[in-house]
Amino acid sequence: MESRYDVARANMIEQQIRPWDVLDQHVLDVITVTPREMFVPEGKEHLAFADLRLPLEHDQCMMTPKVEARILQSLELKKTDCVLEIGTGSGYLTACLASMCAQVDSLELHGHLSSLAKQRLEHLAIDNVELQIGDVINDWQSDKKYDAIVLTGSLPGYIDKFENMLNDGGRL
Repeated sequence: MESRYDVARANMIEQQIRPWDVLDQHVLDVITVTPREMFVPEGKEHLAFADLRLPLEHDQCMMTPKVEARILQSLELKKTDCVLEIGTGSGYLTACLASMCAQVDSLELHGHLSSLAKQRLEHLAIDNVELQIGDVINDWQSDKKYDAIVLTGSLPGYIDKFENMLNDGGRL
């Protein structure tokens, strides 16, 4: 049975995502089955599939669907990959990443956003994500190596620690 969002989701893919040259079928499949409407702020579900950046708390925002899809495609993820996401936000991109790889470690500066993302991911029974709270610029460190690192926000400048956290052949 089709949900009320299925047509909007299909239109989003055909009218926003494909025209941005996101043609990887695996990415399109993940976007099709990941309920974006569950990750938007309460009361904004009707905007989940619009070509808009949706505001979150703490002056953060969800990226447009086409940008998220472009990121997913550009990473060329494999099911065995381990990914670091800087900026959990609503958790939507986190959920998509988790569908495409073995493990996602996601770091969020704001504890409340991380808590909301955790609830959403648990509701969908996504269990290959570790959420962390911290400031990647000033105080967060990891000795772990990743196959891909996703930065969902801007940085004040080039930071070489990300390259040092990548496995050989890793993508940033």
